[in-house]
Amino acid sequence: MKKKYDVLTIGRSSIDLYSNDVGAPFEDIQSFGAFVGGSSTNIAVGCNRLGLRTALLTAVGKDKVGDFILNFLNKEGVETQFIPTYPKARTSAVVLGIEPPDKFPLVYYRDNAADIQLTIDDVINTNIADFKGVVLSGTALSKDPSRTATFFAAEEARANEVTIFLDLDFRADQWFDPRAYGVTVRSILPQVDVAIGTEEEILAASLQNSNQLTIKDQQISAPEISGNIDAAIQRILQLGTKTLVVKRGEKGASIFQANEKEQKVPGFPVEILNVLGAGDAFASGFVYGCLQGWDLYKSARLGNACGAILVTQHGCSNFSPTYEEAMSFAEEKGGL
Repeated sequence: MKKKYDVLTIGRSSIDLYSNDVGAPFEDIQSFGAFVGGSSTNIAVGCNRLGLRTALLTAVGKDKVGDFILNFLNKEGVETQFIPTYPKARTSAVVLGIEPPDKFPLVYYRDNAADIQLTIDDVINTNIADFKGVVLSGTALSKDPSRTATFFAAEEARANEVTIFLDLDFRADQWFDPRAYGVTVRSILPQVDVAIGTEEEILAASLQNSNQLTIKDQQISAPEISGNIDAAIQRILQLGTKTLVVKRGEKGASIFQANEKEQKVPGFPVEILNVLGAGDAFASGFVYGCLQGWDLYKSARLGNACGAILVTQHGCSNFSPTYEEAMSFAEEKGGL
């Protein structure tokens, strides 16, 4: 049956203020560039630029930052009609430093965040049955009413045979206790067709004992998570998730399914400027491939190409590649 849209993403949106002083320590930054961000928003823009009919379910406040985000999305062609405005909440902001190759400090401003106000009614108004796939977000599970709305969205997707992707999206400082992330995300994983995350996110999703989770300098914004990644992967698969995709940065990605061997999908070597948002670009490419009927390897390979392109750029959504750009890049590097 033909669907009205290809994909719906649900979760965070923000204005991202990226340092214009590449390489400068955060405290020495002199100016910032303003872009649109938030993992769910980045994935929506990425999917749309690749050619999917895409809608975003987030929320904004009645403020200029919300206007900034909606203006960008409307120009991009992402469907925004389902995005509610919550006048008593604020649209989010993130401030980010760029110190390549491995320091990218960031600060979230998400007190009373509008996108956390998403409700069951917002999901109902979106009509998930109109979509081929839905991409849920780990951070959307951090507080109610967004948490309940996300679980409801998963129920609606399952009832209507809509493919469910979960971006594990672990942001420790958005949780009152990082262990709560694992407890909560494990409750939704049995509903999920494809989960996507880094090794750190997979460990956070699978571990529950206090002696398995240590907090660096007692700051939840900088978790240092220890554990056996192979055991963590198996635990997620045992919960019923059909496919788990592990993002491995410059090494590419790995695909895991129950009772199957790991599929290693090589990345594309590039010179790194900024890794922030690369995982969202990967998810965009991977979701595109899956919804086009590609096999998992080819889908992940396109995801790797999109991520590689983004790490050479200054920001996230604003620099997502088009399908033509991603395919041209991949062909130059050996193809998908």
